[in-house]
Amino acid sequence: MLRIKDANLNLSDTITCGQIFRFSIEDDNSYTIILSDRVINIKQDNNDLIVKSNNEDNLESKVRYYLDLDRDYNKINKRILKLDPNMKKIVDDCNGFKIINQPKFETIISYILSQNNRVPQIKKALDNIAYKYGKKIIFEDKEYYLFPNSEDMKECSIEELRNLKTGFRDKYIYEFINKVNNKTIDINSISDMNSDDAMTYLLENKGIGEKVASCILLFAYSRLDVFPIDTWVKKYMKDEYNITNIKDIKRFTKDKYKEYSGLVIQYMFHYKRNKENK
Repeated sequence: MLRIKDANLNLSDTITCGQIFRFSIEDDNSYTIILSDRVINIKQDNNDLIVKSNNEDNLESKVRYYLDLDRDYNKINKRILKLDPNMKKIVDDCNGFKIINQPKFETIISYILSQNNRVPQIKKALDNIAYKYGKKIIFEDKEYYLFPNSEDMKECSIEELRNLKTGFRDKYIYEFINKVNNKTIDINSISDMNSDDAMTYLLENKGIGEKVASCILLFAYSRLDVFPIDTWVKKYMKDEYNITNIKDIKRFTKDKYKEYSGLVIQYMFHYKRNKENK
């Protein structure tokens, strides 16, 4: 068991805000999450985190990276408030909220699946894919399946993917997997691109539109300047700034919040969704 002290993390907000899909909430209010190479159970104890895993090798570094614990969000938040003092209530409300560093391949498949889809269906399809192609892990007497890499899925077919409940996205996933395996696309090279070039690169793939590409870049490549715009963000922008057109929202956000546009949009999304649902 690992204790990470002074994590400055709001675990619940970070895990349940819609960034990731493959987690479960346990009876003790801890979270069991399937990472790329292991399963972890994590619980908040005041400002500390208590972590258990089937694999404790480099566990703290893995968790710190995954939950973005080493990024100075206090410094970023001060910068955001300097750019827009009106954000103070939201920044305060989102204290401890982090952008999770997710595995690249899994994130891309997850957000291809997210098109016109609901969270339970996305999770079910991802779990089906992991069960079919991933590695089985036993953790606390339960079976879990790691998400496969592209090589693990090289023999998959569109029909198999359809049977795994991927819906109309089956052909997009199939084509993307083949591109990765044929080295037509290199998902690691995206890390070396600027955000505009990375966006263009992703948009060349069927099934990846601008919103999906934005989620991929934000959640798998830590591009805090890239952002998706959803219904909650539209509501916030209309209510607070009287901006309704998506192009105007994008222009306003980039001009106002600069390199932290993506993080600010996530704050807005999280704040507005929670406020309306209370």
